[in-house]
Amino acid sequence: MRVSVIFSTYNSVSWLEKALWGWANQLHKEFELIIADDGSAKETEEKINELKQEFNLDIIHVWQEDHGFQKSMILNKAIVASTGDYLVFTDGDCIPRKDFISTHVKFAEKGFFLSGGYFKLPMDTSQVIQKDDIFNENAFDVKWLLDHGLKWTYKTLKLTSDGWLEDALNRYTPAGAPWNGHNASGWKSDILEVNGFDERMQYGGQDRELGERLFNKGIKSKQIRYSAIVVHLDHARGYKTRESVEKNLAIRAKTRKEKRTWTDYGIKKKGDGKEG
Repeated sequence: MRVSVIFSTYNSVSWLEKALWGWANQLHKEFELIIADDGSAKETEEKINELKQEFNLDIIHVWQEDHGFQKSMILNKAIVASTGDYLVFTDGDCIPRKDFISTHVKFAEKGFFLSGGYFKLPMDTSQVIQKDDIFNENAFDVKWLLDHGLKWTYKTLKLTSDGWLEDALNRYTPAGAPWNGHNASGWKSDILEVNGFDERMQYGGQDRELGERLFNKGIKSKQIRYSAIVVHLDHARGYKTRESVEKNLAIRAKTRKEKRTWTDYGIKKKGDGKEG
């Protein structure tokens, strides 16, 4: 099974570097990285090329001009550029644990997509993590994280559960299993069948709407939030607006009400062929 990992980035070189260290440390080596770049400056490309050479990573850098927050558009371009038949999605501010890809591969099944979560780190902890902390797994060790600014909550179970407890938490968690853009995976053929992401949508649930069209298509989801682990580095969200959230909610409501499986504003545009 050919795996493509897709994640977006925008002018966040330090966080991107930490994420790429995590991808260089994966147990499952047979994958390509598609970096969906929503208009970053030259420094991002230089860092990608540097780490690509250092770790011999198979990277495709897909870039578009900066016209504001256009994540859905650049993700669609990354989907088209991918060569894998199975696509794993995350974000450029997330560091994957070394078993992240192997976990997605383990649970992949025809007729399903996988839904994971993330473990959110505070800013102080995000900043202190260095390359060695990722390669020796300190960045996923609760004791180390608590010693470096993390406050304990019950959510640390995401980092410590395994075996029967991991299975039980996945099965009985009250959280749903939607398409979460920071940690989800599915078959490329299924994603193309629903026409990818709706490019009208900016920040606020654009990933969930893709999952809702997959549900309407008959694709089910599996919960792996306690199995596939990423830690999320803290950052501001200046691109979040009330207007974008409300617009996205309206699109999602229509998708659910009309049981839509296709968007005219995705990879293929209205008039290109299939519509409706």
